This record gives sequence, C-alpha cells and structure tokens, in this order.
Amino acid sequence: MSRATILAYYDAFNRGDIDGMLATLHDDFVHHVNEGSPRMGKQAFADFCRHMAETYSEQLTDMVIFVNEDGTRAAAEFTVNGTYLRNDPGLPEAREQKYVLPAGAFFTLRDGKITRVTTYYNLQDWIRQVSA
Repeated sequence: MSRATILAYYDAFNRGDIDGMLATLHDDFVHHVNEGSPRMGKQAFADFCRHMAETYSEQLTDMVIFVNEDGTRAAAEFTVNGTYLRNDPGLPEAREQKYVLPAGAFFTLRDGKITRVTTYYNLQDWIRQVSA
C-alpha cells in the first residue's frame, strides 16, 4: 500500500493533478521544504502546489522508491525536468529557462496515507542553471 501511495502521489504530480496529490495525503499532513518553513495541513500544501504550477512546469523522471518493511516510511529519488515560467520572489528572473535537477523526498505514512513529505534538492545548482 505504501509504495502504491507514493506512486499515486508522483503520478498525480506529473499529471499536474493537485486534487490527485491531495487524495494521497492524511488529514494530519505536513510538508517540509528544502528552503523555508514547514507547511502545515492540506490547504497550505494545495496553495503551494497552485503557486508551483503557475511558476514552474516540471516532470519527474528516473523515479526510484524505497519503502521500509512496515510501510510507515519511504524515500524517493528522481530527476526534476523543468521550465521556469514566472518570477518567484527572491529568485532569478524567469525567462522559460530549462533545468534538470537531481532531487529526493522522504515520507512518513499512516493508514495508507502520507503524513509527511520532506523534499531535498540543490537550490544553488538550480539558481546556476536558470541564471546561465
């Protein structure tokens, strides 16, 4: 179930289906990001996803998912293939720059739903790519 939940989460991400992503989340959800404060709850995460969809176009490839034996923890490694569409405050100017970035995420699951996502990537590498 846990592997299927993670696959469903990323399948929805690649389709741009925010509601599909939200369907994989537990009501007790927190999103820890690479930079910044955690987002508490599904609504905060939905707002973040809408902002991301307006600002970036991303597809995740080369997905590898690891799940522990009891299905309460998981990790994913993948490649982010993206286009920077609109200016994001505090970041370089958007000019539809392409980028390819290795990334990963860690998950906590309960009752077959995701309670935590922690995402990691190299922000300086992304800045270098979109500033070139």
